[in-house]
Amino acid sequence: MRPDILFPLFADISVVDGIGPRSADLIEKSVGRRVRDVLLTPPSGIVERKRLPNIASAVDDEIVTLSVTVTEHMPGHSRKQPYKIMTHDETGELLLTFFHARPDYLRRILPEGSQRLVSGKTERFRGQTQITHPDYVLPLEDEADIPDFETIYPLTAGLTQKMMRKSVTGAFENVPDLPEWLDAALLKTKDWPTWKTALHQLHFPQSKIEAGSDTLHRQRLAYDELLAKQLALALAREHMRTQNGRSFTGSGEYVQEVLKSAPFTPTKAQIRAYGEIAKDLNAPTRMARLLQGDVGAGKTFVAALAAAHVCESGAQVAIMAPTEILARQHLHSFSQFLDAPNLTVEAFTGRDKGGQRDAILRGLKEGHIDVVCGTHALFQDGVEFADLGLVIVDEQHRFGVKDRLRLAQKGKHADILVMTATPIPRTLALTAYGDLDISILDEKPAGRKPIQTRIVPLEKMQAVIDGLGRALEKGEQVYWVCPLVEDSDLIDLASAEERFRHLSAIFKDRVGLLHGKMNAKEKESISESFKRGGYDILVATTVIEVGVDAPNATIMVIEHAERFGLAQLHQLRGRVGRNDKQSSCVLLYKGPLGVNSKARLNILRETEDGFLIAEEDWNLRGSGDLLGAQQSGLPAYTLADLDKHKHLLEIAVQDARLLANTDPNLQTDRGQAARTLLYLFEQDLGITLMKSG
Repeated sequence: MRPDILFPLFADISVVDGIGPRSADLIEKSVGRRVRDVLLTPPSGIVERKRLPNIASAVDDEIVTLSVTVTEHMPGHSRKQPYKIMTHDETGELLLTFFHARPDYLRRILPEGSQRLVSGKTERFRGQTQITHPDYVLPLEDEADIPDFETIYPLTAGLTQKMMRKSVTGAFENVPDLPEWLDAALLKTKDWPTWKTALHQLHFPQSKIEAGSDTLHRQRLAYDELLAKQLALALAREHMRTQNGRSFTGSGEYVQEVLKSAPFTPTKAQIRAYGEIAKDLNAPTRMARLLQGDVGAGKTFVAALAAAHVCESGAQVAIMAPTEILARQHLHSFSQFLDAPNLTVEAFTGRDKGGQRDAILRGLKEGHIDVVCGTHALFQDGVEFADLGLVIVDEQHRFGVKDRLRLAQKGKHADILVMTATPIPRTLALTAYGDLDISILDEKPAGRKPIQTRIVPLEKMQAVIDGLGRALEKGEQVYWVCPLVEDSDLIDLASAEERFRHLSAIFKDRVGLLHGKMNAKEKESISESFKRGGYDILVATTVIEVGVDAPNATIMVIEHAERFGLAQLHQLRGRVGRNDKQSSCVLLYKGPLGVNSKARLNILRETEDGFLIAEEDWNLRGSGDLLGAQQSGLPAYTLADLDKHKHLLEIAVQDARLLANTDPNLQTDRGQAARTLLYLFEQDLGITLMKSG
């Protein structure tokens, strides 16, 4: 239950005086409907109102406050024309302009001959200084009611800053004094104010400096938000650890057979990562681990070792992939790796129908299938396992914490291994996967040569195509990646279809085309054909970023490389260099390049370390762009800015884990206050997990 002390914050914003249902609807569209939504939305900027001595000192396009005398009212000839009021002081004239005006109201607040304070944005129009729709019109004695600094908020059509500020001021009257949830020593060291004081300083700054993102009050509020999310993750982590799991112990015979029959020598990183996973699998508690590997570092092989380990105990393994094409590729890889211990591997996707589908469902329910590779169709109702022991999620669609917990319910205390091929900076990994233990693969298999990366302007494309002709004569294969599927009049970017037509005119039927608009069957057929050598050049969109695996491909051409994120370019480049031949990557760019774009492409030329690339990408582009908004699955923050408050996240992670570990039921005074924090930021998943504990 939400604590009573928070009820005023979760009330509808219409409880504020002067905010009626229509205004509340507009505020809801902009920031949310409740008092807390308004208060936890930071201002997007600040307005400084300059108090000027006279009209003559006003310059164009400045927000000013002036003392004037009303000269005369000049109504328009019709309702459509503006209503004008001329004012003056000893130095000149100022025209006030109003559209859709109510003359009686204007005559009441600006009677001729009266002195008034007016505040608003000045502009010069036909040599005349004017203010259109002043923000304030007040008698001289009310000067204190015009602030020198005023906050600006995100708006929606029909909502004004005045209405937004009114809602903030009214909402603040409902703010209770909440118990202190921060560690006393941290509070003292950082010299942070209380939560309520920090919130007041956020919305009512007294200077431009106070409106900055690195002020003490802003740091405090950012930390509160980070701590709430990290505490929910830490409680989920503790919850998983305390759940009765299963101990998958055995002689290790299956794993040894997989290792012996592997067509390569595993890297030290692969052996280390499997060791960490095996320790979790042997333990009686639940495993929740992320296997984070750089491109081509061999995650699938480590996952196959984990599968062999679990299957030796007689349990089943489910591998979940984001697409059918990848599920079938996993079927191919796992079948090869798990052939030695004679394990049965099948695929199950939405495409399986009729008798084939029934046979697979029966095989899973009766335990004849040891390992199944599939899409999310695996976890629909009606799919039953004889004994599901391990769920491996190929995390391209980035499950949230709730989804991960739900997956584990499918088996009897199934362990969970999440894999991601996107190297993420450590800090960001903590925000998305704070509930998981992390194993990292940071080594390439032996014998792989570095990929030669070249940066080439688009004008030299013909030279690149000539080079491809020579490579094809040597029996090599090529990926050519474009940013768009179809030609577009709006954006001058190469489309896959246009490039396909161009290259087909030169290389005839040796060129294939693959893009996301094709259905799963078409995609799979073209991928397979390319893999078998049916095509020498595959023109594609970024659909090949994950899962299209042709070991013989040695050249990757990426057109308009300046349009891609570094992490994505690194992923695409990783599609080549998967054998012992020399591979190369050509980044075609359209100049002139900006400083940032040039730096990004140079980083790619200098290193193949995905983790280093991810850190540099963050430094150059910021966390928001890093993985692409749709696929990142990173939590959304309103008060915290990961680029500016990165240093606070590390502290929040340690703090949250310590609290969850020492006070897992949040019973101490600080624990009780932390419950309030979780409810305030709607991270009560953590509380739910404690109750279900």
